[in-house]
Amino acid sequence: MTSTFVRSLLVAGAAVGALSVAACSKPAAPAADNVAADASAANNSASTAMEASNTASTAATDASNSASNAATTPGQ
Repeated sequence: MTSTFVRSLLVAGAAVGALSVAACSKPAAPAADNVAADASAANNSASTAMEASNTASTAATDASNSASNAATTPGQ
């Protein structure tokens, strides 16, 4: 694995982990008027997590393609 690939995975993993912690750190019993706000925040967090996942997937694909190209191109 290249250092760029590993770095991309670490950044994506840290982003997803931070979003997970942020999404889970809410009061145990939210007030009734905060339920809609919590649902909206959870939806936003899920959307951001999906974007981070897509970014990680793209980075992994790019790294795999780069590794494959380097393996098949002599002299690199």
